[in-house]
Amino acid sequence: MNDVTTQPADAARQDNVGKILDAAERLFKHYGYAKTNVADIARELSMSSANIYRFFSSKAEIHQALARRMLGAQYAVVKDNAFGPGSAEERLKSHLILVHRMTVETMLDEEKVHEMVLVAIDQQWPVIEEHLGRMRMLVAHIIEDGIRAGEFRAQDPVLAAECFLCCGVTLCHPQLVAKKISHDEIVTPDSLADFVIRALK
Repeated sequence: MNDVTTQPADAARQDNVGKILDAAERLFKHYGYAKTNVADIARELSMSSANIYRFFSSKAEIHQALARRMLGAQYAVVKDNAFGPGSAEERLKSHLILVHRMTVETMLDEEKVHEMVLVAIDQQWPVIEEHLGRMRMLVAHIIEDGIRAGEFRAQDPVLAAECFLCCGVTLCHPQLVAKKISHDEIVTPDSLADFVIRALK
């Protein structure tokens, strides 16, 4: 009985949460995170600020939910790659290239989105740590596949994944990528991936 009565309420709540996040994302991208407040989001939805606070306690909480949604979309792409076809070496190289491309396209090409990302990183939100942990496990999975297939030497796949991510941070961290995006770089995602993969063999 409880399941039947709570399902419509849960669905309605999720619908409202989705609408709030959609509106917040539009405003954050147009005006910037710092220049947008909860009242602006409420006005965009033709509702009161009090109604927004029924679902989120603050603008920061809305931002965290948006970050989780954006990072979740990124994770889905790299997860498909990690569990997809191809050798471990091919999937590992694709992983780095994919993350670099998404960092440039999603987080840097749009200035206001970059601002949102920097706020999230600076405030060290748990959602960022959760995302990094999941990415680490995906890389460890690929390396473990490579060890089993004889592509890589026997080693701790989790430690190897951490080392791989540390080496690739200049191509994947939004702040570091932003500093180099306007320069001609000798080190490309392809060349860095090849270099790190050689260390696994």
